[in-house]
Amino acid sequence: MLEWLIVAFIVILVVFIWPGSAYFGTERREDAEKPSEPKNNSIAHDKSHVKPDAVTFICKPSALANYLVKNCRSFSDYSPCVGWTWRANAVLQSLYEACWPYHGTVQFVRDNLQVSDEGLVALDWAVPSYQRRRRTSSHSSSPVLLIVPNSFGRITRNVQKLCETALFHGYLPVIFNRRGHNGTPLTSVKLQQFGDPSDLREAVRYIRYRQPAGRLYAVSESTGAGLLLSYLGECGSSSYVTAAVCLSPVFRCQSWFEKGLWWPLQWGIALYQKTGLSRYRSSLSQIVQTEHLFSRTSLRGIEEALFCHTSTTVPPAGSSPSWDTYWEHNEPLRDVDEVAIPVLSICAKDDPIRGEAKSTIPMELFEANPHFFLLLTNRGGHCSFSTLSPQDVIVNNSGADKKEINWSHKTVLEFFRASTDFFAAEERSKQLAARRRGLGGVTGGRAFRNRSISTCKRRGASGSSSLPSLGPALSLIHCDRRFTQCTQSQGPGVSLEPL
Repeated sequence: MLEWLIVAFIVILVVFIWPGSAYFGTERREDAEKPSEPKNNSIAHDKSHVKPDAVTFICKPSALANYLVKNCRSFSDYSPCVGWTWRANAVLQSLYEACWPYHGTVQFVRDNLQVSDEGLVALDWAVPSYQRRRRTSSHSSSPVLLIVPNSFGRITRNVQKLCETALFHGYLPVIFNRRGHNGTPLTSVKLQQFGDPSDLREAVRYIRYRQPAGRLYAVSESTGAGLLLSYLGECGSSSYVTAAVCLSPVFRCQSWFEKGLWWPLQWGIALYQKTGLSRYRSSLSQIVQTEHLFSRTSLRGIEEALFCHTSTTVPPAGSSPSWDTYWEHNEPLRDVDEVAIPVLSICAKDDPIRGEAKSTIPMELFEANPHFFLLLTNRGGHCSFSTLSPQDVIVNNSGADKKEINWSHKTVLEFFRASTDFFAAEERSKQLAARRRGLGGVTGGRAFRNRSISTCKRRGASGSSSLPSLGPALSLIHCDRRFTQCTQSQGPGVSLEPL
């Protein structure tokens, strides 16, 4: 087996290195032309090296869009790597961000949350490694950054660096882990469907219970955008989220699964997913044909074996839906018209995971819906966006170690700040107008925090049951971990052992 892996690795290297001009490429003729002046004159940095077409901002004209262009300087401050360097290759930089280990200055404190059907999802709170106090106060007013990783359970370098950057800027980052992902115990014979937001909804409610004074922002990575967009669409204005960002999202997920990826990428992702599922092979045998499941080599085959009824498989759970019916309930854009907060999507044209931009990015969504904004770069790969010369760094507590800030992460934080400032200014102007009319007013923040999540849409048979109430008797398991070492203390009524 090891020999075959070595041979496959050599073949992949030959494929990349031999046609170097095709994969790495030198600067195009239009890139060599003299760049024009940036549109945003308020940007103070020197941009003589920035390509005029490096980033395209696509949206429906609105007051918020104009405010973002004026106040988010990173929108026009992206200089991707070009020429003969591995960082200029979309596949290599994407693999590096997804697979290479990252040794940062962040530790994670885990909360295992028991949901309504007695299953467990995990929330990993990021804290600095030098901080003695491992848990944050519930009276903290710091904003909370909820991170939804990819749907395969891999915590990538991109996610860990985002946590580090967010901590440095005063956020409280927390990673949402699905059932059975990243060491989360599987205590019920049920896995989370691709676009089922019921578990995420309960996790958000717990976050609001634990940090009631801080605003909540959300970021998704890769296929995790399917879960985040489903949640925002089903909950609408009662999502508790102030603003959201999708990094390299996959929008049309059914066609993405059906089309498939380039075979080495698809083989690697499918192998990683089956490795995680193999921990619960005996438990999953109660609802699926495990022989059929672990013999699949495509992402569609695995998804279909887990949740769908086909002509070659026995229904996994009684009346399981067909493939088309499954996606009617799990397609991320099914309730996109109900989204009521600003959502920024950051995509690259050369993304090897999502596919060709023209057929995979719904341009009409961004041109018609005032809540959706798109930053489309020519280069950047999948959740990578490598730059030539980073101008911003993170300095640790001792000041000895400096690490660059990813361009997409800087853009995320600028978007959150600008969106919050815009709506705060709008709220102040409404209050001032109301006072002039003698009507008084209620602060938007108070009205936002008092919204009830019970107004969210309920899923049909494919979804979960109603939400449990959160209170002092909530069963939790607190865990201090670095994703490799874990000490657990069991709460009342929660089982830690997998089925």
